[in-house]
Amino acid sequence: MNTSPPSRSAAIVVAELGPTNTGKTHRAIERMLEHDSGMMGLPLRLLAREVYDRVTARVGEGRVALMTGEEKRLPPRPDYWICTVEAMPLDRKVDFLAVDEIQLAAHRERGHVFTDRLLHARGRKETWFLGADTMRPMLQSLIPHASVKRATRLSQLRYAGRRSLKSLPPRSAVVAFSADRVYELAESLRRLRGGVAVVLGALSPRTRNAQVAMYQSGEVQYLVATDAIGMGLNLDLNHVAFAALSKYDGAEQRDLFSDELAQIAGRAGRHLNDGSFGTLNTLSELSPRVVTAIESHQFPAVRSLIWRNAELDFESPEALLDSLCRAPRHNAFIRVERADDFDALKDLSQIPAVRDLVTDRAAVELLWQVCQIPDFRKGLFGQHVGLLRETFLQLSAGDGTLDPTWLGKQVSPLDDVSGDLHTLMDRLAAIRIWTYISQRSSWLHDAEQWQERTRHIEDALGDALHERLVERFVQRAARRSARRFVRATTTPGASGSDSPFAKLGLLLGEVSGADGGAMTEEQFVQRVVDATHETFEVDALGGISFEGQPLARLVRGTDRRSPQLALAEPEVWTGGARRRLERRLQALARDLVTEAMGGFPAESLTGAGRSPVTRGLSYRLAEGVGVITRAEAWEQWGLMDEESKERLRSLGVREGRRYFYVVDALAPPAMERRSMLTALFLQKPLPKGVPRDVTLEAAAFGPREARAFGYEVLGSVALRIDVVERLCEALRHPQGGPRAQALFQELRLDAGARAAVLRELGSAAGPGAAQKRRRRRRRGNKPPAHGQPAHAGSHPSPRGSGPGARGAQGGPKPE
Repeated sequence: MNTSPPSRSAAIVVAELGPTNTGKTHRAIERMLEHDSGMMGLPLRLLAREVYDRVTARVGEGRVALMTGEEKRLPPRPDYWICTVEAMPLDRKVDFLAVDEIQLAAHRERGHVFTDRLLHARGRKETWFLGADTMRPMLQSLIPHASVKRATRLSQLRYAGRRSLKSLPPRSAVVAFSADRVYELAESLRRLRGGVAVVLGALSPRTRNAQVAMYQSGEVQYLVATDAIGMGLNLDLNHVAFAALSKYDGAEQRDLFSDELAQIAGRAGRHLNDGSFGTLNTLSELSPRVVTAIESHQFPAVRSLIWRNAELDFESPEALLDSLCRAPRHNAFIRVERADDFDALKDLSQIPAVRDLVTDRAAVELLWQVCQIPDFRKGLFGQHVGLLRETFLQLSAGDGTLDPTWLGKQVSPLDDVSGDLHTLMDRLAAIRIWTYISQRSSWLHDAEQWQERTRHIEDALGDALHERLVERFVQRAARRSARRFVRATTTPGASGSDSPFAKLGLLLGEVSGADGGAMTEEQFVQRVVDATHETFEVDALGGISFEGQPLARLVRGTDRRSPQLALAEPEVWTGGARRRLERRLQALARDLVTEAMGGFPAESLTGAGRSPVTRGLSYRLAEGVGVITRAEAWEQWGLMDEESKERLRSLGVREGRRYFYVVDALAPPAMERRSMLTALFLQKPLPKGVPRDVTLEAAAFGPREARAFGYEVLGSVALRIDVVERLCEALRHPQGGPRAQALFQELRLDAGARAAVLRELGSAAGPGAAQKRRRRRRRGNKPPAHGQPAHAGSHPSPRGSGPGARGAQGGPKPE
């Protein structure tokens, strides 16, 4: 963690402050994608997963990493990082950095982490802090140079008074502050309305996503939740009803502040739709003062932030405790009163077996890392300290890893999906601790195996918990998605097997669920959501298969870069399952488009923060799926400064003899993706031989189709563009005669076709080269001989735009 603020002279700092439903997070995502790299810190693991899904739907999973304390999805070379605030890897430098819900810097337990990010976390070029307007005075005081903007709510929020459960309108959420009260209300609503979704902060992302998808799709019209819905989760709510106005905050039972009520009430009315809030009729009316504050979004400003010293002393446990207790020097900060990691350190440092081992700096640092293991169970703290003690002692002995036998004894009892809601939630909280520990790869033998095992147990518990919630709170007549699909006993050709439900039953029957029986719809959908890019199979016609089974197909969109999705059996899936499948497959589609463009990051280069010429050229390259003619590019390339040119070159953009192209966009895998996307958009089958054959008859293509498929018509033949570039390069080479001849022989062109190709290419010269030859003749020089080509089937090697090079169509001479 950085311990001092970076230089602030060059980087921009923006504070987007305002109430809920102002689009702050959306604008931050859009702004991040305009940069080459970025990182967002979110307050909840659930919200981080939601934003991750939104970003991957835009740019694909190959460019986005997800990091929380218990979950990591790391592609080989991510450009964007979506994290919980605590898990942000601040040692990784990015151009854009954002922290959401920055007002949590005043939170009594977690506030010191948000305060640290406010003081020290910066992007190289731009930093955004998002949150409530109550942070305005504090931000202006701590970061005077920040540009503080007020975001305006997109819809109205009005008080609707008291209502009974029976009179709540559809698309309502009822909010309580304990799991038992949530279950009680959900049971009452089930009897009245037939079904309800449940959202608790303690749910796993897997369970929460399934419950939210069930609500969002309209399978149920009501939601019962804790204040977990207040932190930026986007739900289509029309009304929020409070079932309680006080909560236990970890220290005491207290009334909610008006801004806390507003954070939750503001979930009603999304986008331009107005919303309402109120209470159940078991409570008294809200006071006029509170109602006015919520409706007008006017609350007292934050006057102090929770702070903890980040300059830690690891000389000894006592020195570390002293450094953590250090008082702040700024009067705006209040030292954190208590934190689990501090309390654990204090207790562990009194244990003789531990004290005997912490004799050097490395041991103290390890002890502090162990103390930061979260206590998700929130039970007896002494039990958690005992677990930390054993963990530290094992890590300090032998080879510095945890004993697999001991680890197995801790994890195995949790691999059990039987029991009621409370039992499953207790096991889910316990396995989250081991999921967190498994992410510490240096602590474990075969860390990947333990990560897989703990994730599998958490997923199985999450599925079972969702199933129990559906069984208890959704009437069977209202929903069918929790059914189990029985393993097929007949062959696919048997009678009735053409029914879509029979097909899905066969598909899901191939894989066992967590309890060894047939897989439920939720379990199968989650397998798809969690699958990596390589798991899917995409054929030349845009058909998408998963584990050998047809799942969806790509269909024509507004252009080649925007294919749409059609599920193979849309009538089979319930609404929530459809939404989750479509979101995952949208991310897959974006990955396919990125592959076709050779990895060209079109989103970031066409953003508002780029110069007009960079945006224009990048947009054209994206529109051409990584390949455009020199005529389309030469004017903007000539106006571009050298720094921008170098940036494009570093991304693989090259100025060829006849084309501007991304190097990898002419590689065989990219050409296959390009051909598929083009065929989908043109709504016609691929011409025979595309993209495998380097030479085709010109008649194989319709008017203006050859270029779209990656070919150029030259006389009576069409040559693949990578070969055209190599041929032009060879013809311009001073010693290129024999090489060009060899290339023509490899292409197997007859004399007439060869002559036509040379005429179309202007002997690889064009107007600019003709002028050069005339100048040479006037000086008495002989024109240069033609060059030797490379192999016809390979794509062009990266070529810089060196001095003296001029394009085949008279484009600008690059710097």
